[in-house]
Amino acid sequence: MDSSLLSVLLAAAVLLCSAAPVDRHGESDTHCPLMVKILDAVKGVPAGAVTLSVSRRVNETTWAQVASGMTDLTGEVHNLISDQDFQSGVYRVEFDTKAYWKSQGTTPFHETAEVVFEAHAEGHRHYTLALLLSPFSYTTTAVVMKAHE
Repeated sequence: MDSSLLSVLLAAAVLLCSAAPVDRHGESDTHCPLMVKILDAVKGVPAGAVTLSVSRRVNETTWAQVASGMTDLTGEVHNLISDQDFQSGVYRVEFDTKAYWKSQGTTPFHETAEVVFEAHAEGHRHYTLALLLSPFSYTTTAVVMKAHE
């Protein structure tokens, strides 16, 4: 291949790479008090298209749904709930794991995965809930940060 043609192709590739949009995934999370990430532990990939709902405890026996969403291709849900809607209290995030595993051709043991936690007990915080999911088990963890970190 001619060296001048190679130089033009290389320059074009550099130009295209620098002109490509940079995915600032999660950039708005500093304004979102609750974010969710789900990983399919069987495949080792993000679990996309998992539906979930967020409810706040009204009293000992009643929950009120305050948000719902679906994970994207990265297994994440951003902008799930606003700061004004995410008041102090006890919350439940319910993941529709059965539908996810059925879509993967697997019959799971559990219908849903639930995470129940108290929000803002020590002041305003931002929460990232992570769910590691398999057909017969799940585990969760949370990253809790002060709102302006």
